[in-house]
Amino acid sequence: MSKYTLPSLPYPYDALEPHIDARTMEIHHTKHHQTYVDKLNAALEKHPELFEKPLEDLLRDPKQVPEDIRQAVINHGGGHHNHSLFWLVMAPAGKGGGREPNGSLAEEINQKWGSFEKFKEEFTGAALGIFGSGWTWLDIFEGKLKICTTKNQDSILMENKIPILNLDVWEHSYYLKFQNRRNEYLEAWWNVINWPQVEENFKKTK
Repeated sequence: MSKYTLPSLPYPYDALEPHIDARTMEIHHTKHHQTYVDKLNAALEKHPELFEKPLEDLLRDPKQVPEDIRQAVINHGGGHHNHSLFWLVMAPAGKGGGREPNGSLAEEINQKWGSFEKFKEEFTGAALGIFGSGWTWLDIFEGKLKICTTKNQDSILMENKIPILNLDVWEHSYYLKFQNRRNEYLEAWWNVINWPQVEENFKKTK
């Protein structure tokens, strides 16, 4: 049996300054993400045979998870999986962050939305429109790029979608620096998107 562990960040906590502050990154990673990992492990200990199944499989088909822990796996398994992607799709300037996509991903974005700016506008609007806590996604569904949102820590794997970029819009991801100004957090986040990683995620779906 192999329990889940907190993944290390691929950069220091202060690497995304001044856009995302170091204290928020540290608390977000070591407290919030760690809690999802701990509670996922605690739930699965009641049915330890599930440790042998990939988390992605459990999230794609939660009905295979016993009812007594199903919601815990959705909440905390989703939280672990969502955050594990989120850390990777951000990067400091000069190391992937702070530019625009290119290559085949840029071509598909331009074809779908007309321009990167139009895509950015729609993605930002979706994030601003989330009531309460949730996530905004760029994903592949039925072979095409889509923007969607999910509530709480729900995984878009439950909707048969393939995530390539996600944005955490829970207050814990921005409140220390931006308080209630979610729009300013979103403006800052566009400066740290790791587009090379997003492009790699996109290519893997082909």
